[in-house]
Amino acid sequence: MSPAHLLTGHLDAVARWHDAERDFLQNLASQGQSPDALYIGCSDSRVVPELLTASAPGRLFVVRNIANLVPPLEHADASVGAAIEYAIGMLRVPHLIVCGHDGCGGVKAVVEGIDLSQQPSLQEWLKTVEPAVQQAGPEGSKEQRLRRAVEANVLAQLRHLLTFPAVRQAMEAEKLQLHGWVYDIHALALRVYDPEVDGFAPLRQLLTGTAVPA
Repeated sequence: MSPAHLLTGHLDAVARWHDAERDFLQNLASQGQSPDALYIGCSDSRVVPELLTASAPGRLFVVRNIANLVPPLEHADASVGAAIEYAIGMLRVPHLIVCGHDGCGGVKAVVEGIDLSQQPSLQEWLKTVEPAVQQAGPEGSKEQRLRRAVEANVLAQLRHLLTFPAVRQAMEAEKLQLHGWVYDIHALALRVYDPEVDGFAPLRQLLTGTAVPA
């Protein structure tokens, strides 16, 4: 039996939103999707891409997994790569976003060396995070180490994206831009990677032109 509150929630959504936007939704169904971006984010239930960006249905092509990972092309898991190739090759998305978040449980497990031997699939998956954690270094408090590791992990996934020919070709043709974000759940704020300073800066500072590395 499905959770009753989710089923009644669907009926509430139909009554409150779907009916009011029926023409819009029917156009989406008949005309197909043309999203603005491919969003690769963490599965964390507190970080909802559409809420984070105030995006209506059809605007984001979303991939979510533990620790917002993009396994390199040669990795045995091809699910993320398949979504990347579909979004770029078929949907022609102009933007590709990797969004991590502070306090990420997957990154934290690697930072703290948590024993995952009883979760072998998770243990194997999180091996992709290890190089970023090593790059972030051991200095500072536990919170500082985790924050640096989360940011380093986002940048590592951006580098992994370049192992895909579809990504490189679209970028060379100036048809695709890559973006790195980190969401602070407590502050309800985004940090955005700024290549000019090679660091993450608060979105509000970037928008006002006074950004400094966070």
